[in-house]
Amino acid sequence: MERSTLFRLAHSEHPIASPLSDARVEGLLDRTTGGRRSVLDLGCGDGTWLLRALGREPGLTAVGVDMSDVGFEETLAKAAAAGVVDRLTLVQGDVREYVSQAPFDAVLSVGAAYAFGGLEPTLEAARGHLAADGLLLLGDCFWPAPPTAAVLDGLGGLSADEYLDLPGTVDLVTRHGWATVHGHVSTQEEWDDYEWAWTGAPARWAVENPDHPEAREVLAAVEKHRDGWLQGYRGGLGFVTLVLHPGRASVTSPRGTAHR
Repeated sequence: MERSTLFRLAHSEHPIASPLSDARVEGLLDRTTGGRRSVLDLGCGDGTWLLRALGREPGLTAVGVDMSDVGFEETLAKAAAAGVVDRLTLVQGDVREYVSQAPFDAVLSVGAAYAFGGLEPTLEAARGHLAADGLLLLGDCFWPAPPTAAVLDGLGGLSADEYLDLPGTVDLVTRHGWATVHGHVSTQEEWDDYEWAWTGAPARWAVENPDHPEAREVLAAVEKHRDGWLQGYRGGLGFVTLVLHPGRASVTSPRGTAHR
């Protein structure tokens, strides 16, 4: 099965590939890109965050970078229909190697820390692209409680070291010189809406297209994901979205090390 097939189907009913409601996405964009002139999305997925930002801000230009270009064509078509395609650039490439021509007023990196190798290198990379008075919208998972074996198994055998707890995540951000000016912890309702959409849309497609050569594989992938969620990590994985100001550059803090 092509990864692009599952990705396209899984996010067809929930284009924002994170457990965030539409209202929350709008609010986060308002806080981060409102009144600004340029935005960069590192790990942009199909570019949906940028498409929404451009629709809100007539003076904004946007660049998105992602290793995969899955969904780029559809997003650019939507941008053309909305009259904003001349302000949107989507780049297929390694986010770690992207070189910006000028600092951006805002940087987004939501659910993409894995592409940098973790949260710390994500913060370092974002700072290199951000104007001194800019804002970073950062989204990442955290452990609401020490993960059980069932939680880790549901996430494909993930290591407990993959994430910090919430205080540890915010402490890490602070130690790297960022000031947290706003934050949101995704609710269980947001998580459930996201997961039901992720599993429901591909399942519907598979049963409505039983003769498609990928239908059985899609349905099997959906069932595996759903079992991992419902029997494993539901309630055991958190997601926090932070609006950060670059603040000071030194990595020091009187609060000590992050909690694991």
